Order: sequence, then C-alpha cells, then structure tokens
Amino acid sequence: MNMPGGMAVGMADPGSFSVNTRIQVSATKKPLFFYVNLAKKLLSINGQVDLSALGLATSTVVTVAEILKNNGLAETKRIQTSVVDVTLDNGRTVQKAKVEIALDKSANFDEIVNFKDDDAGAEKAATS
Repeated sequence: MNMPGGMAVGMADPGSFSVNTRIQVSATKKPLFFYVNLAKKLLSINGQVDLSALGLATSTVVTVAEILKNNGLAETKRIQTSVVDVTLDNGRTVQKAKVEIALDKSANFDEIVNFKDDDAGAEKAATS
C-alpha cells in the first residue's frame, strides 16, 4: 500500500520482508527524522521494521538505521543490496542501487523509549 511522501507499507517480494513493517525511504520527500520516528513507531508496534531505498536514498536509509542502532533502539537483522532496472518517464531504463535493511527491536527498547518520554514530560512541565 503506497503512502504519501514516498513511503509504502507492504511487501516487495514475498518472503523477503514482513507485511506492514516496510518503509520505502525517499531522499527528497520527507525529512530524515520523519523516517526515524516512523521506524520507532513500527518497532514499538511490531517489534521489527524493514527499511528500503533506491538510488540516492540509500544513504538516507543507512543513516536512519544507524541512528536507531546508536540510540540502542534496534539491532540489525539483515542487510540486502542489489541493482534494479528502473524505467524512467521517457521510456529509458537505468540501473539503480537498492538497499534493504531489516531491524529488530532491541532488548531494552521499551526502557529507552519510556525514559525519553518521561524526560520530555518533565521538561514540558518545568517550562510551564
């Protein structure tokens, strides 16, 4: 199912990635932390998230995965790279790099997320 902003939820090839945990990352349509926050939401709901990107968006998908890993929220399950043929509007076919990163929720995901939520609530109360 396609979503606004270059994001899709669903499966590309059967058996490869899970239903309703896939985010197709765009290099230009949404800010980086939109994808980070969406991935955190999917991790909290499903315990896993699959990030996918083509071409120039591959660096964005790697950055999203690294942010989640460095904050202790996710662990890498699988990284898959390939080259796919993409047909442009003018009918010309070009090859683009494709990367898919499957992440699982870390063991202490809930503790970290709850701590950050509690911390944000305390800051909001202090400024009120």
